[in-house]
Amino acid sequence: MNRREFNLMLAAMVGSSVFAGQSHAQESIDTLTSIVNPEPPILNLGLNQQTPTGVVAGKMYEGLLSYTRDLTPQPLLADRWEVSEDGLTYTFHLVKNAKWHDGQPFTSADVVFSCKTLLPEVHPRARDVFNRCETISAPDDHTVVFKLKKAFPAFLMAFETASAPMVPRHLLEGKDFRKAGAEQEPIGTGPFRLAEWVKGSHIRLAAFDGYYREGQPKLKEIFYRVIPDAASRAVSLEQGEAQLAQWQDIEPFDAARLAALPHLEMTTNGYEYFSPMLWVEVNCRRPPMNDKRFRQALMHLIDRNFVRDRIMFGLAKAATGPIASSMRFYDANVKSYEPSVEKAVALLEDMGLKPDASGMRVTLKFTMVPAGDTWTRIAEYVRQACGAAGIKIELQSNDLAGWVAAVSNGDFDISGNQLYQNGDPALGVARTYLSSNIRKGVMFSNTSGYSNPKVDELFEAAAVELDQTKRQALYTKVQKLLVEEAPVIWLCEQKYPTIYDNRLKDLITSSTGVNSNFGTTHFA
Repeated sequence: MNRREFNLMLAAMVGSSVFAGQSHAQESIDTLTSIVNPEPPILNLGLNQQTPTGVVAGKMYEGLLSYTRDLTPQPLLADRWEVSEDGLTYTFHLVKNAKWHDGQPFTSADVVFSCKTLLPEVHPRARDVFNRCETISAPDDHTVVFKLKKAFPAFLMAFETASAPMVPRHLLEGKDFRKAGAEQEPIGTGPFRLAEWVKGSHIRLAAFDGYYREGQPKLKEIFYRVIPDAASRAVSLEQGEAQLAQWQDIEPFDAARLAALPHLEMTTNGYEYFSPMLWVEVNCRRPPMNDKRFRQALMHLIDRNFVRDRIMFGLAKAATGPIASSMRFYDANVKSYEPSVEKAVALLEDMGLKPDASGMRVTLKFTMVPAGDTWTRIAEYVRQACGAAGIKIELQSNDLAGWVAAVSNGDFDISGNQLYQNGDPALGVARTYLSSNIRKGVMFSNTSGYSNPKVDELFEAAAVELDQTKRQALYTKVQKLLVEEAPVIWLCEQKYPTIYDNRLKDLITSSTGVNSNFGTTHFA
């Protein structure tokens, strides 16, 4: 038996064990079977915003707004909204017929509770946003007013479902949010409700009959199959046992082959809100990484086009700096670093880093990201590329907990990381470089320890500037300064493959793609 035959057999066994007695999952035109990997730890989106949780729970929970692929706000739980001329007051008018999955009405009291009480306690991104509010009030059951302490034009981009999921006040008020939220069945306002969760096997969502948008959802059920093995995930798509894979479900090297099958299609649309950026993280606290010449040398040694073509198999775009090209305020007119061992060596020599008898100038440990083969290949490539200039890289394997502990506590030389940009640089970009966000033990903050008062000043000014032209000028300046300083080694803007059955329609309808609520998704 060869490897392919084994994988086919394994996928058949997985499918039969997961869905014994549920053949209607493949036969019914109203049922979607999707892959989810890894399995979500919990499904309460207010407490956990990891990608698998967002994929599944995004069908059950909702925010006030959705966003088109060009990041224009659209109604969701809020029908309409107004922003005062001074940018300090945001008034949201809520839909009037939304219900929680337990039948209780959704009202402005739920929004006030979510944004003022629960999310600032348990949701790091939401905490930073809603702490900018002077008051959050509800003049009536269907109106919410946010008054800001200072203008913050990114505020309207902060109501995406995973960034600010609305949670039921009547079930959580006065309780230990983390404990109650983890133990409680997920109750949202979305078009689907939780019907069954068999740990290690599958999650079944059923259409919520009380959903407030007429004619939605069009699907009756969604099955999320938990398939840990990458080869088995690919086979399940190939054989039609699953009709949808997203994010990192499919290895980049296998995406094109699957997309070429007659019953499947592939798109990289629907990730614009997240705009994921991959980079090599450099601990700027430690020598020689605290010298920008060393970091510039790394920029010359690591070929971003090689990463795009040979590691990401074209499912990426070479990064030019800290803001992704899919984001507002991106500026391509920044310093470029051509791949050049000679230029890297000149910078290292200028620092006084001379090679020893073995030809090595310095030895660094690469704390590897435990996130699959792609990150392993990136680490191996970085080792090879840096070795050409006499920088010895030793690879250190870790489990997820070990990697998080090392990076969040600054206990590393170099590592890898990936962050989402969340619709606006003030929400998803500045956090990586602000001195005020160097927070020991807090992941996805300024974990590199980079600090530059001028960068702080530019980001803070851009965050409160209402004039879009002036805001662009500020972000252009900070991009140029950061690319000169190279606090991290930007690799690429990842273009995740969503691979799906070509009968599926209205699948990608927003900038959050497969994380959106699938209210209009259906089979043709």
